[in-house]
Amino acid sequence: MQKIEEVLKEYRDGKVDLESVLEFLRKLPFEDLSFARIDHHRSLRRGFPEVVFGEGKTADQIAEIIGAMEAFGSTVLVTRVEKDKAEEVIARVPRMEHHPTARMLSLKQEASMVKAGGIVHILCAGSSDMPVAEEAAVTAELMGSRVRRFFDVGVAGLHRLLHLWDELRKASAYVVVAGMEGALPSVVAGMVERPVIAVPTSIGYGSSFGGLAALLGMLNTCSPGVAVVNIDNGFGAGYMASLIARAFAGKPVSQESGE
Repeated sequence: MQKIEEVLKEYRDGKVDLESVLEFLRKLPFEDLSFARIDHHRSLRRGFPEVVFGEGKTADQIAEIIGAMEAFGSTVLVTRVEKDKAEEVIARVPRMEHHPTARMLSLKQEASMVKAGGIVHILCAGSSDMPVAEEAAVTAELMGSRVRRFFDVGVAGLHRLLHLWDELRKASAYVVVAGMEGALPSVVAGMVERPVIAVPTSIGYGSSFGGLAALLGMLNTCSPGVAVVNIDNGFGAGYMASLIARAFAGKPVSQESGE
């Protein structure tokens, strides 16, 4: 959206010619790279650009997609990129920021992403859940939310969570990440006013069935106000939390001032 406004203002001010404007607009709604069709129009429709799923793509393919999005002026977020592949991509696109715990790459270009506002709290039950929690946190931050992290606050040591109660209630939305039996989102939802997005992780012993036990536990929560995303889907949770936080931006919760 910001890039479109810039191009139109440059044309109005005589800084670019009509052909340059038309060439830019030809890439809407998408740009064909043969192996991928980049949805440049998505930022205009949704308020945030298309996100690149890195798993299954080569470093060369990811770098080419990033190059097209960078040239268009879009903020870039690439998910599920392991360390070796990330290093290959950065060698070709040095401006990219690597988030190793979250397995993400990012490049912030659109100032509007900074202005979205809202406060998102990211909680995870154990340190083993941190990669998924960080995926949510990086996503929400890039979408313009203010993010606070509260890690290793699982129900096995409930006093760690209760100690944070007053501080926790200051958020606009919550992402709560847990494996094992997946109990933490139910507990958090019983303590706070705003929506909780529960993320089951694949962390646990054999009977956790790769996160299925946590997923079913979260779906069967008795605490109202909990929505559940798929196993290990930190990105989806962070995206949803940021959208909710935008709606609540500037509106304090009843117990606190908002920050």
